[in-house]
Amino acid sequence: MISFDNIFSFSLDKPLLFGQYLFLMLFTIMFGFYALIHKHNRIRNGYLLAFSLFFYYKCSGFYFILLLISTILDYIFGFKIFNSSGWRRRFFLFLSIMTNLGLLFYFKYSYFIIDSINYLMGSNIQALNFMASFSNNLFQTEFSVSEIILPVGISFYTFQTLSYSIDIYRGKIEPCGRLLDFAFFVSFFPQLVAGPIVRAIDFLPQINKPYSLSRKGFGNAVFLIATGLVKKVVISDYISVNFVDRVFDNPEIYSGFMNLIAVYGYSIQIYCDFSGYSDMAIGLAALLGFKLPINFNNPYKSKSITEFWRRWHISLSTWLRDYLYISIGGNRKGKIRTYINLLITMLLGGLWHGAALKFIIWGGIHGLGLAFHKLWLSVVKVKKNLLWSLLSMLLTFHFVAFCWMYFRAIDIKTVQSMIHQIFYDFDLTEISSRIQGYWKPFSFILFGFVIHLLPSKFKLYLKKSFSSTPIYIQVLMISLLIFLIYQAKSAEIQPFIYFQF
Repeated sequence: MISFDNIFSFSLDKPLLFGQYLFLMLFTIMFGFYALIHKHNRIRNGYLLAFSLFFYYKCSGFYFILLLISTILDYIFGFKIFNSSGWRRRFFLFLSIMTNLGLLFYFKYSYFIIDSINYLMGSNIQALNFMASFSNNLFQTEFSVSEIILPVGISFYTFQTLSYSIDIYRGKIEPCGRLLDFAFFVSFFPQLVAGPIVRAIDFLPQINKPYSLSRKGFGNAVFLIATGLVKKVVISDYISVNFVDRVFDNPEIYSGFMNLIAVYGYSIQIYCDFSGYSDMAIGLAALLGFKLPINFNNPYKSKSITEFWRRWHISLSTWLRDYLYISIGGNRKGKIRTYINLLITMLLGGLWHGAALKFIIWGGIHGLGLAFHKLWLSVVKVKKNLLWSLLSMLLTFHFVAFCWMYFRAIDIKTVQSMIHQIFYDFDLTEISSRIQGYWKPFSFILFGFVIHLLPSKFKLYLKKSFSSTPIYIQVLMISLLIFLIYQAKSAEIQPFIYFQF
């Protein structure tokens, strides 16, 4: 039951999620008032900024202050970089990078670094939450100083503000004139906590443009929100709660067949979870008159690992390409250096996802895959046909699915157990009985892949058909869909997977 206290208080156990009734209610109320002021840009932007900060508070509580600190510092650094020259310009860029990465490393990697030092040195260093200590001393709060909680979305808005400073340094953009406009860019709620990672060069010019949303645009936005909900609540959450989590928690008690299906299941679960969030983010932003970049483009149709990273988490992969891979030399310094640069980029990309060895291995395997594919293209010339395309797509998918084991498993030992079960205890005799016993989650896994692999033209046709219907029909259809989704869901809505990054 939603109470007044639920609306305005923060709960660490129940952060605000797009798929919750509470969010849909808050967004509907906010959008109702937004309709009255959307023609007045300054008022509109201030209103959305206030709602975005409230949304982030509902997601991360006290840590919304960290977002404000990061915003103010990068706003100042932007002008310092722009108005300086020579070593001063490089110095202020260095300060911006170190400040952003310093905050990210402190909150995300403190335990990893301290545990590594303690393991290597035999010491017993303890983590200290300086922000909690500062608040307790200054405001007489009672936060735990021995626990460092990762602020939701810090990896995303850190990369967002970093690109702003770097683009100013490179001469691509000028600094944002108003602090409130810059704060709006950083905190815009649809993409704040899990992307897509938005760049200032794309978003800032939209801030002062008149609101524009055609009937077709409204239909497309609502369609994206609806498909995002289906992906997240219907497919991803059901697969996770009813099958994938159980197998990954105890792979040794399940046969190799069940472990393999769990790997396939997680592959479609993480896609539906993350692309579902991105669809909703893009749709919500479109309703408010803003365009966010596409983040997924049918990644499991890829015929190579290089193509996969052009289709998966596009805003991150292009960010890593433009601000890391190219900065360390890209492909400009010979083949060997290109392979090394690819490996470094993906290792750091893996580390970006989490402070654990499993993420470094995940990134490293992808880096090796990218390097091998470049080498393959330079050595082997293949005449492509339908059979080759299908084989390439299957090989690429299974490579990605194998890597997902490291991404999802709690530790390396779990991955080793799953691989052992798949190769040494597959148990063909139980396949029929397992399919019968788990036919529901297996059906949802199959349904997810079928939806994903549908021809792009057919998906576009569905979107156009929906967008061309009268608005009252669209609203009625979506209201009925939301009602059915929440009546049919089998458990509490699960946090989005990328909230932890």
